Amino acid sequence: MTAADHLYGFLAALREEGLAVPVVRKRDFLTALTAVPPRDVRHLYWLAHATLTTSVDDTEIFDPVFEHWFAGRGLPVAAETDAPGEEERGGDAPDAAPPDEALREGDGLAASTSTADRAFAATALTEHQLLLRLRRDLPPAIPTIRSRRRQPARRGDRLDVRRIHRDARRTGGELVHLRRRRPPQRQRPVLVLIDVSGSMKQHSRDYLRFAHTVVATCDRAEVFTFGTRLTHVTPALRKRDVDAALSALADVVRDADGGTRIGPSLRQFLGNARQLRMARGALVLVLSDGLERGDCEPLTRAVARLSLLSHRLVWWSPLACDPAYRPVTRGMSAVVRHVHTLAGVRDLETAWQQLGNGL
Repeated sequence: MTAADHLYGFLAALREEGLAVPVVRKRDFLTALTAVPPRDVRHLYWLAHATLTTSVDDTEIFDPVFEHWFAGRGLPVAAETDAPGEEERGGDAPDAAPPDEALREGDGLAASTSTADRAFAATALTEHQLLLRLRRDLPPAIPTIRSRRRQPARRGDRLDVRRIHRDARRTGGELVHLRRRRPPQRQRPVLVLIDVSGSMKQHSRDYLRFAHTVVATCDRAEVFTFGTRLTHVTPALRKRDVDAALSALADVVRDADGGTRIGPSLRQFLGNARQLRMARGALVLVLSDGLERGDCEPLTRAVARLSLLSHRLVWWSPLACDPAYRPVTRGMSAVVRHVHTLAGVRDLETAWQQLGNGL
């Protein structure tokens, strides 16, 4: 195995373990190896750690992978012809491989978080029409609950003593009308959890547009994305224009098109008391194919608890659009018994159709 193969294998192993390193950081790592050749494995560790990780969670994944690939082995040194960015510097050496050759889409390494790599196409006219239908049909489909606050009503279970007293002062103490109050119906909170991992790349665009509609039309709505980590994206989705909202997500969602860690992400959500309150009594929508990596026990426990906390737990999967689909993968077979509804949704059209079947 050449030095380049060893380094690219190391980067592939990081992604397989759930650390979705964007292309720009991989370039930084390879460039650093050329600009500052590592003296030893410890020096290589800090070069890789500084360029490939951004948080403590990343370090927890990074350390065991690095130890497996480099501890007790010879130090790989990239050849000059493997140096990234030759074509960007005007180099025309025919043997120099482009830096993205080993990072091209489809080989399991591409997981960019740069705005250019994750920019969404402008919403088409037909998609705008579907969004208008969703705005019209979504609010009536949200389950309701009786409010604790009462309001004036023609018929109610309690007398409105204040209004009766105020009217009586105008009529010399005579009770002409009995005013009543009753608790109105209001929407339940809505919590949307969207899978933005690599396996959901072709569907996450429409899922985020649907989430924008949820935030715009529902009284109390919160949206989170998850791939290898959990991200709260509700503030970015509050922008009025859907394309502007999705553009803002490029600076917020740092793990798009990467690995999948559904269980740890949901466990992180449930471990935060403030976020936990968002799920209590809410309609919870999980938009994911349920393809979990590694141990499925954290996923099962998280979904079971989420089901108990919520009013309803609805799981939308693009795979379920196939009439022959059965939840037989490890992840879905473990959680399907805790899900109130499992339905097939892959784009805005099927999301709108699903509203007709009820939430």
